[in-house]
Amino acid sequence: MSNLEVDPAEIDCHSSTHRADDRSGRAISIEVLTARDVPLGGPRAMTVHRTLPQRQRSLIGAWCFADHYGPDDVSVSGGMDVPPHPHTGLQTASWLFTGEIEHRDTMGNHAMVRPGELNLMTAGHGIAHTEVSTPETTILHGVQLWIALPASAVDTPRDFAHHVPEPLDRDGVTVRVFLGELLGDRSPVHTFTPLLGAELTFAPGAEIDLHVDEGFEHGVLVDQGAIRIVDSAADPLTRTELGYVGVGASRLRLRNESAEAGRVVLLGGTPLDEEIIMWWNFLGRSHDDIVAFRRQWTEHSERFGQVEGYQGDVQHLPAPALPTTHLRPRHNIPGRA
Repeated sequence: MSNLEVDPAEIDCHSSTHRADDRSGRAISIEVLTARDVPLGGPRAMTVHRTLPQRQRSLIGAWCFADHYGPDDVSVSGGMDVPPHPHTGLQTASWLFTGEIEHRDTMGNHAMVRPGELNLMTAGHGIAHTEVSTPETTILHGVQLWIALPASAVDTPRDFAHHVPEPLDRDGVTVRVFLGELLGDRSPVHTFTPLLGAELTFAPGAEIDLHVDEGFEHGVLVDQGAIRIVDSAADPLTRTELGYVGVGASRLRLRNESAEAGRVVLLGGTPLDEEIIMWWNFLGRSHDDIVAFRRQWTEHSERFGQVEGYQGDVQHLPAPALPTTHLRPRHNIPGRA
């Protein structure tokens, strides 16, 4: 998905790894991140709830961007229609709850994003793609996530992976592990830093006890229900809120305290101990990187290639104007559980 803001903020993050300690018997510390609403372009723009990045926290592991959208009636919102747009230095993870999105990219991939199926696109050196909700879609609902590539992989070749995780049932909770490992299930999809990505759906009142990596920081993004992180003193998390848990937690107990079904997307990873700059759809290491990426996209550089088969009027999404000031650092220190 493209960031279609006309004046996108620059995000320069620094994250330093902290050694995990033993927190047994102590309450987990929770930081609650509240999403901001962003219109995804056009006069009938669908609204996305953007949790990452923000001033309070820019990264969770290498997860650097999280948009949560829907359920949207596409007859009202117009659905999703994102013209050819570029990416560098990151991976995009598309995950739907309902609806269907057609994906095309400059590798020639033509794929559908469907509920319970992961599409992971690696931009690396550079790629362009489109995303369009299909005519059969009536309700569009899901998340779009970006993963920052480490410096060692920023120029990796373009790639695309598709994975359908098997659901794991645990006493009223269904878990789908789309990246990393949880409950003994490991996704085969390659990432460049240790990561976790999973969808958990809860029956009313259901609870699950997850053993997690103490070296990870985690985010619990709530789509529906009232989800309590049991070993914390925080109130239950509600729709569009993200509960952040820093490094040092070896378990996460989650309970749906709603009379309705619950659903969360669980994100995790080792803190990214690198400085990055993210502006518009580009991720780089310096102000000059971003300036070069924008110029190359504007000049139709082969760095990004050409998307074939998109039927929209705009065949090359214009890049916003760069800010008049130098893109400056923003520090992002991982918390502790």
